[in-house]
Amino acid sequence: MALQISQYKSPIGVLNLIADDQILLGLNLSNVKALKDGLSQEDYEKGFKEVSKIPVITDLLGDYFAGDIDAINGISVRQPGAPFSQAAWKAMRKVKGGKVLSYADLADNAGSPAAVRAAGSACAKNAIALVVPCHRIVKTGGALGNYAYGLSKKEWLLRHENAL
Repeated sequence: MALQISQYKSPIGVLNLIADDQILLGLNLSNVKALKDGLSQEDYEKGFKEVSKIPVITDLLGDYFAGDIDAINGISVRQPGAPFSQAAWKAMRKVKGGKVLSYADLADNAGSPAAVRAAGSACAKNAIALVVPCHRIVKTGGALGNYAYGLSKKEWLLRHENAL
């Protein structure tokens, strides 16, 4: 079955989505090519089909932007990556809406307290923005740190979640 590609108009811009049935494989604010480039070879070989919406995933994103910040927790995800990145992404998904976590705490929660730089790299390599909430990871002391799509979008998301 071909992977589904869709776009979702959100308050922070057009979200590009790619999914395998109801498992989200990628979400970004840049372009579909970047989503495809981040797939595993196995997923890429399934081919692609553009759709107007992806059942369940599109609805849960709508609920999130309508104010139910926990709605995105209902979206299943999968992305390729090294073991530490996988552990960091899993730890990111445990950060509740309305809360933030430091890069140091993320490294600790991912099982490698000394791997603070690797925690930052896991955020940067995250192919499923928003749903794997790398925007909830901040610098020690509370400064926002970086965000691939610009600090204004990170700040908007954190304000939407009442974390700022």
